[in-house]
Amino acid sequence: MSKASFTGIQPLRLHRHCFVLGIATAAAPLVGLAQDTASSEGVLAPLVIAETALKVEAPLAETPRPVSVVDEQELEERNVQSLDEAFRYRAGVLSGHYGADNNTDWFKIRGFDQSTYQDGLRIYREGFYQWLPEPYGLERVEVFKGPSSILYGEAPPGGLINAVSKRPTREARGRVDFGIGTRGYHRIGIDTSGPVNESERVQYRLVGLYKSRDGDLDYTENDRVYVAPSMNIDFSDDTSLTLLASLQHDDGIPTNPFKLPYGTVQDTPFGKVDPQTNYSEPGYDRDRRTQSALGYELEHAVNDTWTFEQNLRYSHLDLDLRSSYVLARSGEREGSRGLTLRDGTTESWTVDNRFVGRWATRRTENTLLIGLDYQDLQIRGEEADLFSFGAPIDLFDPQYGNFDPVPESARIDRAIDTRQTGLYIQNQFRLDDRWVLLGGVRYDDAKTDNVNRTTGVTQRSDDDEFSFSGGLMYLADNGLSPYLSYTESFDPLGRNTAEGELYEPREGQQWEAGLKYAPDGWDGYATLAVFDLEESNTLITSPAGFQTQAGTRESQGVELETVGYLTDSLQATATYSYTSARVDQSVEQRNLRAALIPRHQASLWLDYAFAGDVAEGLTLGGGGRYVGESVDGDITVPDYTVFDAAVSYDVSPQWRAQVNVTNVFDKEYVASCDYWCYYGESRGVLGNLSYRW
Repeated sequence: MSKASFTGIQPLRLHRHCFVLGIATAAAPLVGLAQDTASSEGVLAPLVIAETALKVEAPLAETPRPVSVVDEQELEERNVQSLDEAFRYRAGVLSGHYGADNNTDWFKIRGFDQSTYQDGLRIYREGFYQWLPEPYGLERVEVFKGPSSILYGEAPPGGLINAVSKRPTREARGRVDFGIGTRGYHRIGIDTSGPVNESERVQYRLVGLYKSRDGDLDYTENDRVYVAPSMNIDFSDDTSLTLLASLQHDDGIPTNPFKLPYGTVQDTPFGKVDPQTNYSEPGYDRDRRTQSALGYELEHAVNDTWTFEQNLRYSHLDLDLRSSYVLARSGEREGSRGLTLRDGTTESWTVDNRFVGRWATRRTENTLLIGLDYQDLQIRGEEADLFSFGAPIDLFDPQYGNFDPVPESARIDRAIDTRQTGLYIQNQFRLDDRWVLLGGVRYDDAKTDNVNRTTGVTQRSDDDEFSFSGGLMYLADNGLSPYLSYTESFDPLGRNTAEGELYEPREGQQWEAGLKYAPDGWDGYATLAVFDLEESNTLITSPAGFQTQAGTRESQGVELETVGYLTDSLQATATYSYTSARVDQSVEQRNLRAALIPRHQASLWLDYAFAGDVAEGLTLGGGGRYVGESVDGDITVPDYTVFDAAVSYDVSPQWRAQVNVTNVFDKEYVASCDYWCYYGESRGVLGNLSYRW
């Protein structure tokens, strides 16, 4: 039994017009699209799919912006357990540099931080109030590389991650998953979808999951319950509404991978610290969070030219976090500790309204996007950040229980209110099926009030900003599409200078030249990009000891990414990234190599699906990830390579067995340092048995 017959669809073929799956929020589920559009030869008909890069439907191969996508099939085949695992085999994205954290997703894109979105609307991840998308509930994950403020407002210059939720399907289908694995891993999941009645104008989907796993450090763990119902209503051929809801509860002991250079990258008389060593207080630390969301996506065709689209979501998060960690070396084999406490809630409203106009003449095609969005966040809660917690701990043989709980007097009552309103216009113009011109402008008004209700001190920011974007691409007959693009970003700081003045927003600018290759007749694509990204108004330390905006952070690099079938049975994903990231840290220390960021990264993943009577239904996969050396001041972190593997077997048209192994050889390595150092994730083995109908 082949992959195609198992899922009921033909193998996904990537050719020039659908290269991508760069997709976005209003798109139909991938499997549903495949079933609706597969040709008799098993090759998908040319697809035009809405995508993150433009917020409108357009082939990614004809878009002068850099986007990479991991679809549902790849998420399943690699058994992705957290959002930051999704892009391990994509160019320009660094993850895993803080080890196996169990309550935060960590990314660096082109050497910078990024913002996170779900279904095209921002997920607020302020401080320790982290919203965590569950991969089992996702249809795909996209990464927009570089400044993205033109369409999404305030954001760090690295780009954005957009997680796209599973949607109702027009065909009835379902699956149940049973999983077991190392570190006490077990899960059970259900995903069922289809029409509600015979008219098929109303469709539903219900995704549910329970999973539990110990952390990569001793005495850490996390249990998760996740439920996500959704419904789609086709009121008419012109109007549709998709309702999306989710509820997720996590209860665990946080994994704090913080370790010191002493005993990790530096030798000691006592040898090296064991990677699983935990410097927290397992009997005291806890991480309990409940996140819930309710929203909708509305689409209405006003006439043959104009369409109105509206996305809205309300989100609520409750957090009870106590997290202790090693702070500094305090003796020959001892370390002092600190503690972070957060006990509060976040509430957010986000809405995005768009008018999309499309018209054409004999030689031209034009797509005009006019949008207005609004974001509102409120954080209320108690917090404490202690830099002296408990007695010093033995770095090589930790003993627990030598501490006093956080007193009420150490807690601060905090209230943060953030509001942003943005108006944007973007136009994509196509001439003679050869030239694509893209231009846009956005105006944002962003306000933040950060109130310490214990002391009565308020810090405010009030910023209004214009962002610009432009691009030019040429479409050749041979599938080569060279392009040039420019994008901007701004990121308000939300606090004041030592003189009480408002900081200016940090601003990012990126120039990029690239080449996209997706010829007819090849089931695959390749991209090459060269970029120059700079952030200005970066905070640095002045000679007087306070922070001032007189610095820059910049990165230049090259990225190569290709995904495609080498034969009908063999698919390859290969990437290479070169990133030179430098930063000003103080008036005296300028143009230093940025911590954490390796100059070189490369990866290769191969999937082979057997055909024939003997091994029909067997698929083998394997890959390697290389991360070059990084630095932290005078400390050099060696490069490393880890290998992953996967095997699946279609026992019958309904049953599939699968095993995934990460870090196959259980390599022990330090992933990065930035004052602290972090061991990389140890070997993990996950088994899954699924039944589908």
